[in-house]
Amino acid sequence: MSEVTRAEYCVVACAEAWRGAGEILASPMGAVPSVGARLARLTFAPDLLLTDGEATIVRPDGTAEGWLPYRKHLEMVTGGRRHVMMGASQIDRFGNQNISCIGDWAQPKRQLLGVRGAPVNTLNNPTSYWIPKHSRRVFVEKVDMVCGVGHDHAAGARYHRIPRVVSDLGVFDFATPDRGMRLAALHPGVSVEEVREATGFDLVVPDEVPYTREPTGGELHLVRQVIDPGNLRLREVPA
Repeated sequence: MSEVTRAEYCVVACAEAWRGAGEILASPMGAVPSVGARLARLTFAPDLLLTDGEATIVRPDGTAEGWLPYRKHLEMVTGGRRHVMMGASQIDRFGNQNISCIGDWAQPKRQLLGVRGAPVNTLNNPTSYWIPKHSRRVFVEKVDMVCGVGHDHAAGARYHRIPRVVSDLGVFDFATPDRGMRLAALHPGVSVEEVREATGFDLVVPDEVPYTREPTGGELHLVRQVIDPGNLRLREVPA
């Protein structure tokens, strides 16, 4: 079997976000998180629910498994029974996410997607992030606008939780006293210095940083032959 690609390490890192989640709704956004969620469902998270993004619960092969009317979807969103993995145009050390604008919101340099559902997602159910191009433009000291709510703005939010941030360089969490971002794992071939250089704030780095786990042979078969034979993952993280 050919060498494991960086994209496949990213898929595994995203899949691990749903380990032990039980019967909750996975809402991955992006090719790599979508492949990761389907991989989790087919291996260690068989109770995970997948959706087509509209009103249907689907199996990993895309066939219909059940019906999820919008009212029920909202009940899951606001009750902590969904784990969404979103993108971020900016993210800061406390996990605040920006997808709305770059610069002053009253007169931005660049208009982006808008706030959309980010506040509801982050305050009402676990939210992780997938960032395919780790850089100082994305990992910033302070976001220009808070869309997804970070730990320093989430006081009293019952279901607020940011399990992990996955980038093309590594995996990050907030297991620190002040809930600042921590380097939890490096993808093989990446150094701590490389991550620090690409991050616009002081990242917490443990004395020993593990590597993202190696996908098993069975997992690689599922990713390459069953879930993503068209190699969509490589569009986000080129080989």
